[in-house]
Amino acid sequence: MKNLIEVYVKNVIVVKNEEGETSFLVLLAEKEGRRVLPISIGMFEAQAIARALEGVDIGRPLTHDLIVNIIRELGGILEKVIVNDLIDGTFYARLIVKTDEKLHSIDARPSDSIAIAILAKAPIFVSSKVMDEAGEIIPEEGTGEGEDFEA
Repeated sequence: MKNLIEVYVKNVIVVKNEEGETSFLVLLAEKEGRRVLPISIGMFEAQAIARALEGVDIGRPLTHDLIVNIIRELGGILEKVIVNDLIDGTFYARLIVKTDEKLHSIDARPSDSIAIAILAKAPIFVSSKVMDEAGEIIPEEGTGEGEDFEA
């Protein structure tokens, strides 16, 4: 896929709306730029990403650890994750797994893909089309309202 922008996980944040409802966002920031891509994720995925970022080992593999272990056990390498599309407000992602025979492009939710990429130490990319459509300029003071999320 052409026109990819390499990003990193800037933060996972908790956002409360005026009604007191809680939601979670993962912020993917350009490695070379000032834009951030906010993606709404579930609480469990937020915990998984935060845990992966902090390197927390709970002793037994959780789902994302299991997926990384399966890829490796089958002789594959997670080459990269790509947030490749945005359709009707829903983000789409692909896991790009290399085996001896070929490259495999596997459909996955961005939240799961990000957690897997962190655990596998694989780079994360966003298509320029998605970043142009949904990316936001990072304000000088920070990333906006919300509080950091901890696993």
